[in-house]
Amino acid sequence: MVTFHFTRDLEFFGLLPSGTTATGGWAVFARMIAGFFIFLSGISLVIAHASGFRRKSWMTRLAVISGAALLVTVATYASFPNQFIFFGILHCIAACSLIGAVFLRAPVWLLLSLVLVILGANAFWSLDLVTSSWLAWTGLGNTTRPSLDFLPLVPWLAPFFAGMAFAKALPVMRYDLPLPSNRLTHYVIWPGRHSLAVYLIHQPILLAAFWVAIGLTR
Repeated sequence: MVTFHFTRDLEFFGLLPSGTTATGGWAVFARMIAGFFIFLSGISLVIAHASGFRRKSWMTRLAVISGAALLVTVATYASFPNQFIFFGILHCIAACSLIGAVFLRAPVWLLLSLVLVILGANAFWSLDLVTSSWLAWTGLGNTTRPSLDFLPLVPWLAPFFAGMAFAKALPVMRYDLPLPSNRLTHYVIWPGRHSLAVYLIHQPILLAAFWVAIGLTR
């Protein structure tokens, strides 16, 4: 994610040709990153509630992610009002977490069936069930507005359900091996334990660094 945004910032500041990250391998890379994030969120949901639904913990996490998503919307609207993020990856993860809670006790076969239905609908059916751009987040229509980041539920709910199915089919809790307690281990696992913070602060840091670097070279 940081690598992709670093490259996009190079494009934003005119150091790479316009459209570099929107085409070819970079576009595929961006989708792989987003899909992996959402897939891991599905795994995390199952792990967090393996011994029973922890409502307070789930509500706290949902509130934090929703608040961060709102912050992203406000910040991008202030900076890029014509392309602000109204349903990006954090919005998608929050919505998937809400839906996923309903399917926490669903068997693997049902979750995988839902994955196939969602992917099939996105790939083979002409989805034009809603016409309002305000409902574009569902992925059930062809009317949307420009956005710096847009991940509608169809098809992005599919990797979330796939993550849930994976966690159920291969109980990853059994493979939670103890890690050595040292400074290197702490540094390595810190980004994973604070992934939301990394997501929120890395881009402002990169943009500020580019702005300073370009200013110093002029």
